[in-house]
Amino acid sequence: MNGMAWVRYSTDTSLVFGKNDSRIIWVVGYHEYKGEALMSDCIKAVESDDFEAETKSGVVLVDFFATWCRPCRMQLPILEKLAPSFESKVQFIKVDTDRAQDIAVRFGIQSIPTLIILKDGVKVAQFVGVQQAETLKTALEMAIS
Repeated sequence: MNGMAWVRYSTDTSLVFGKNDSRIIWVVGYHEYKGEALMSDCIKAVESDDFEAETKSGVVLVDFFATWCRPCRMQLPILEKLAPSFESKVQFIKVDTDRAQDIAVRFGIQSIPTLIILKDGVKVAQFVGVQQAETLKTALEMAIS
């Protein structure tokens, strides 16, 4: 890794660039830098102010997560693999429970990751903990029909 920079957590939980640090962690699927969540094109990060608009119509899978949550990091690659097969039928969004606490409280989120499937703004399914693609695929197909 000569000459390469990588990402590590600083004590204030913001990400900074560094080298040769034993506290380096690998963040799978997304990175947070200067407050902006960068994710795959298939999954959109949503804040409190645009949650209603994003979820009021159609089928939406909402992934409630936190940047510090290891199981949440395990869930993201599963969602990234699943999302393209539902590209025109289901919207995939992520809600950071630390940033959008009002949304987490509204849905009674007590553990993360929690995945909720909404149809026209109404909850039709909920899963707590890391879920496999096949489980989510079945639930999404039922919500679409």
